[in-house]
Amino acid sequence: MKRCIYILLAMLSLAGCSRQEPMDVLADRVFSAAREQCLQMDGRLTDQTLPRTIGKNGEFVSSNINWWCSGFFPGTLWYVYEYTGDSSIKELAVANTLKLEPLQYRAKDHDLGFQMNCSYGNAYRITGEQRFLAPIYTSALALAGRFSPATGTIRSWDFVRAGRDWRYPVIIDNMMNLEHLLNAADLFRDNSLRDMAIAHANTTMCNHFREDFSCWHLVDYDPETGAVRSRETVQGYADGSSWARGQAWALYGYTMMFRFTGYECYLRQAENIADMIVDRLPADGIPYWDFDAPDIPDAPKDASAAAVMASAFADLGTLTTSDCNSRKYSGMAERQLRTLASDIYLAKPGENCNFILKHSVGNLPGDSEVDVPLSYADYYFLEALIKYITHNNN
Repeated sequence: MKRCIYILLAMLSLAGCSRQEPMDVLADRVFSAAREQCLQMDGRLTDQTLPRTIGKNGEFVSSNINWWCSGFFPGTLWYVYEYTGDSSIKELAVANTLKLEPLQYRAKDHDLGFQMNCSYGNAYRITGEQRFLAPIYTSALALAGRFSPATGTIRSWDFVRAGRDWRYPVIIDNMMNLEHLLNAADLFRDNSLRDMAIAHANTTMCNHFREDFSCWHLVDYDPETGAVRSRETVQGYADGSSWARGQAWALYGYTMMFRFTGYECYLRQAENIADMIVDRLPADGIPYWDFDAPDIPDAPKDASAAAVMASAFADLGTLTTSDCNSRKYSGMAERQLRTLASDIYLAKPGENCNFILKHSVGNLPGDSEVDVPLSYADYYFLEALIKYITHNNN
């Protein structure tokens, strides 16, 4: 109780320092800027490419549809359309979603959920148009083909990296792609997809987490017995560190699992992860790329991790049964959204190669996409804003 009171007083103190912009006004401002950025971004693309990031020399970098992030720009467009109702944005959303149509038959890794749920999933949810429906099920079945009863999980990667002895790698990111299975299970009344998602979430809950509810990035399984072979944090500072985006995936994943299933164990897991994160976040709510980076406070911050967390916190604040937790989680979502909507992170229209947010980190140990915009940061930022405004206006 004392801890809860302390957190609330801190939030009230921060809020009282200055007159804050109302959140609905903030959202209008952000979506107005996002609309302009999306319209200009379209001029950078072909009928085969999607936005990826900015390169080391400041140049715009695109991807083909096979890149794991290819679904995020279509999803961003759908969120902008959902909020603004702008028909020109809908046209772009449809065109960029249809680019991904060939992916529905491919399941080369777990990322098919990111690719198809963010694009086709949002397209059908928002419009109800039948042309978007079948690819959701086709791609969900393809993703389900990666499930192994022996491990109780969906395999993340098929490749093996140099120096890595992986036989059946599963990364925490995979929790995000369970939403695609659960959405398809509900739409098509296919309980086998739901059962696979639950099995994966349960196995991950048992094997991916430390006593403090932080998580490893990767767990490698024996494909025959399902036994754990190793635990690593591939994109973090060290195997034992808390890579920020990995913690964000975990928070979002178990919040989402409770939202779909109503199983209390997922709510408890999400709350425990959330409390761990809240205790370790800096004052502005934006995590350093790894909570254990040795050069904090000079380490890069990761807007993408903050955006994913904010989306999860916005949901968790309405799902928890504790009034204290509800205020704590919703308050953290608001804090993160306000910081991301500030001049430090939100790009002005025409800048930042037309990405919405600045200052994300992709893979720092791999010297890839460090302190640059990333398409998934934009996607989850807008998703978090819509969730926050929706939850707090009802």
